[in-house]
Amino acid sequence: MPKRILIGTVTSDKTDKTVTVLVERKVKHPLYGKIIRRSKKYHAHDEKNEFTLGDVVRIEETKPISKTKTWAVKNRVTAGGTQAVVADLDVAAATPGN
Repeated sequence: MPKRILIGTVTSDKTDKTVTVLVERKVKHPLYGKIIRRSKKYHAHDEKNEFTLGDVVRIEETKPISKTKTWAVKNRVTAGGTQAVVADLDVAAATPGN
């Protein structure tokens, strides 16, 4: 039987050799027909601790590694992480009285 493959975003990398991946899917509401988002978090095995917060990764179903870990990270789809924003503001000093 083929292994399931999901794509999600890394939400936590605090534990050793494990990342938490948030996978979102869109489903149609059975009565109203509106498209709604459903999400689920999976614990995935990251052997080298190479994936960081915000990365979009592909995870694959594996045999149970621990009580909660039955997925392993295959590869990185896009890199995420925190990005520094440089603000270049020129603020003119306001003179009181003008």
